[in-house]
Amino acid sequence: MLPIPMSAPLTSSIAALAGALAVGVLIGLERGWREREGAAGSRVAGLRTFALFGFLGGVLGALRESLGPWPVAAGLAGLSLLTTVSYREGVRIHGNLSATTAVAALMTYALGALAGVGQPAIAVGAAVMVAMLLDLRPTLHRWLRLVQHRELSAALQLLVLSLVVLPLLPDAGYGPYGALNPYRLWWAVVLIAGLSLCGDIAIRFTGPQRGIFWTGVLGGLASSTAATLTLSRRARSGPALAHAAAAGILAACAMMFFRMTVVVLSLQPALAWSLGPPMVGAAVALLGMGLWQWKRQTSGDVAADADAVAGFDLSTALGFGAFLGVMMVVTRASRQWLGDPGIYAVATLSGLADVDAITITVLQMQAAGNLAVIATGAAIGIAAVSNMVTKASIAALIGGASVGRPVVVGYVLSIVVGVGVAAAMALL
Repeated sequence: MLPIPMSAPLTSSIAALAGALAVGVLIGLERGWREREGAAGSRVAGLRTFALFGFLGGVLGALRESLGPWPVAAGLAGLSLLTTVSYREGVRIHGNLSATTAVAALMTYALGALAGVGQPAIAVGAAVMVAMLLDLRPTLHRWLRLVQHRELSAALQLLVLSLVVLPLLPDAGYGPYGALNPYRLWWAVVLIAGLSLCGDIAIRFTGPQRGIFWTGVLGGLASSTAATLTLSRRARSGPALAHAAAAGILAACAMMFFRMTVVVLSLQPALAWSLGPPMVGAAVALLGMGLWQWKRQTSGDVAADADAVAGFDLSTALGFGAFLGVMMVVTRASRQWLGDPGIYAVATLSGLADVDAITITVLQMQAAGNLAVIATGAAIGIAAVSNMVTKASIAALIGGASVGRPVVVGYVLSIVVGVGVAAAMALL
């Protein structure tokens, strides 16, 4: 006897109900396992009950076409009443204030209803995410205990900058020479602030016995100049730390070049091939020199306090934005009145304090078609060299000759490597 083929509506209804049941089973597995040690009848809901919650949502959702949304609404109201009573009794008997199981029950019903109205794949995928989130409870709580308030505050501020303010800004040029683009200006602020926050968090999570070398590596994500100043002061207070401090300073400058590469990739990916390899080459040379210098120190894993390296805060981010806006106007004016030499002069002065602002400025000018690729690369290189002169001066004047000498040698080597890579690429 031949099997009777099922109609398409019947097949979709079976798939919807199966998805609703799968939703309940997935979430019920996690809840049941979590409370598996409890005596029978002492749990508000386990595997079977959650499976029924999901299946109930699927059945009532399937009735939407014939009866409208009222069955789903009535089921939600009834389940809400049931979970409220169960939660109250749990608090009274066991003193347990956690509402996780009650909320999970409502979520199971809602996802079952979603499957019932014809979206079983989405419902089951969401149920997997819910079960995973419930299972990660110990991990999430451990993370919360590790997070400091200043890091939480910085992360929330960064979210406001990127998810609230940034989408509201127009992507068009304003002000003198049309140089001020609010959207791109704010995106640059978010990018640099995010890198600084990552460096600040990474420094703390290396542990209380982090070495000076790692102070430079991680501090360079936030500010290589600040890291140089911090390590130079430490070497001055403890001359035995000179080799380690020089290693950290070289590593911090290497991270500056890596950070600049990330900025190029984020703002102008088309220049990644022409600007990326020279900067990466310089960074690798600096890291190599830093590691070699680190091996010369004989005091073991000397602990260093990296808290003095500045991380993310809102005032710093806004100050950077204001400085970047000024640099955009000044650079555009110099380009119009003096040509490329004007940009190089601005890059030299700007690089004495910071490389990010001039880097972002010339990248955006190049993206707008106002600056050639060669001039863009030259301006970024000049700013980097100018900044390295500042840091080498800090290392020599504050840390002494034993710190300044290897730093200068490492900087010169990195410049030679970067220029060599750029020349080799130009010949290709």
